[in-house]
Amino acid sequence: MKIEVLGTGCAKCQALSLHVKEAVAKKGIFAQVEKVEDIMKIMQYGVTSTPALVVDGVVKSSGKLLSVDEIVTLLS
Repeated sequence: MKIEVLGTGCAKCQALSLHVKEAVAKKGIFAQVEKVEDIMKIMQYGVTSTPALVVDGVVKSSGKLLSVDEIVTLLS
């Protein structure tokens, strides 16, 4: 599973990245978690609001900070 956290380095983007890592650990799954700060890569996903969460190439959330439990649900 490949998980990308899209954002320009803002506080919410950094918090989402931490929440994603906690959710992956909580589920006990193996996932590659990557922070993407390159605006061109973010635009390729059609995301206009960050932070955004992308799982296996599919945008799951954009524009809000998800809780650990919300991320666990999205990873199910």
